Amino acid sequence: MQPFKIVFSLLLLVFLVACHQPKPRKPVSYQSGSFLDESLKRNQALLKAEEKAIFKIIENDSANTYFNSSDGFWYHYIQKNNSDTITPQFGDQVTFTYNLRTFAEDTIYTMAEVGQRQYLMDQQRLMTGLREGLKIMKAGEQVTFLFPSSRAYGFYGDKKRIGSDVPLKATVKLKSIKQTEQ
Repeated sequence: MQPFKIVFSLLLLVFLVACHQPKPRKPVSYQSGSFLDESLKRNQALLKAEEKAIFKIIENDSANTYFNSSDGFWYHYIQKNNSDTITPQFGDQVTFTYNLRTFAEDTIYTMAEVGQRQYLMDQQRLMTGLREGLKIMKAGEQVTFLFPSSRAYGFYGDKKRIGSDVPLKATVKLKSIKQTEQ
């Protein structure tokens, strides 16, 4: 009879413990929006400083007429195509070359290093500013763009030669636009 009491006691204990509901735990720490607020202020200050540098470049370059894009960058034409009206649209294949420089004119990538690139509009990865810049170009045009870091490689850089939050100057030559059948 003794083993029966031990087994019964163990089963009763297991049954009571198994039916126990865990108590909800309270969070260890409370997260506020302070990180996001600080990040927003930092990025606004960074953009303001970069725009100030862009305006200084534009002011010192009286030989060229700069245009402000609705996508947050500035540009001027080196070679303009007034006879054509076709600009790249979604899915079109464009062939182009470009170089990248800092605002201090230090070369990061030359046109020879980059080579001739082919890109399907809005279907492949490309630096944000460059992608939007190609959309305003026509075949045969050469344009210099001034990109704030938010339109260039942003916080992460390109993990090779371009560091964090570096505004860029790019000269792009659009060689051809191959339109897709729609």
